[in-house]
Amino acid sequence: MSQAFTAIATLIAKPDQHNVLKHELSALVHPSRAETGCQYYQLHQDAEQPGTFYVLERWDDEAALEFHNNTPHFQHFLNQTREAIEHFELKRLQLIV
Repeated sequence: MSQAFTAIATLIAKPDQHNVLKHELSALVHPSRAETGCQYYQLHQDAEQPGTFYVLERWDDEAALEFHNNTPHFQHFLNQTREAIEHFELKRLQLIV
């Protein structure tokens, strides 16, 4: 059985694309928080590098994240930011204490 986990998504915008990426990431927050299996979903922007964003997420299990990745709002995000993202990384973390 899969267990809850935290994910940290790091996204870096291409030059002159950080406003596009910020707008599209912001649009993901509310519908993602409403998904079954989403415990939290928080968007952050690097204070020193405005083109770098972090999404802190907590999911009930891998199935919840997989569902999220296939939602219309996430698929829309992918289509809208295809040319705006220079780097994307998703780290899965297990809570120790």
